[in-house]
Amino acid sequence: QLQLVESGGGLVQPGGSLRLSCVASGDTLDFYAVGWFRQAPGKEREGVSCIGSSGSITNFADSVKGRFTISRDSTKNTVYLQMNSLKPEDTAIYYCAADNLGCSAVRLAYELDAWGQGTPVTVTS
Repeated sequence: QLQLVESGGGLVQPGGSLRLSCVASGDTLDFYAVGWFRQAPGKEREGVSCIGSSGSITNFADSVKGRFTISRDSTKNTVYLQMNSLKPEDTAIYYCAADNLGCSAVRLAYELDAWGQGTPVTVTS
């Protein structure tokens, strides 16, 4: 059974960068589309980006275009989210999720194959 664990969150100043990792166990992550989501305090969960099993990328959030980049490393069974030029409004708990039906299924965030437990990101001066 696929399991996901996120890491890399933390406290960063505006304009700074973080790289989040989503490490998989129990199965090969290459078989899955993997997405990143975030949920800010008092707000609904928001899809950020998704990478398909073929490496194709779908960005869900216009607010992160040009600043966030999703990638995968098959040798490490890991998907990353590189976050640059961070803003206070990027503050949230970030989650990764995976599904073998592709990014269109990930976008719906409904009964996905696996979710991670989340990693907090705080952007503040």
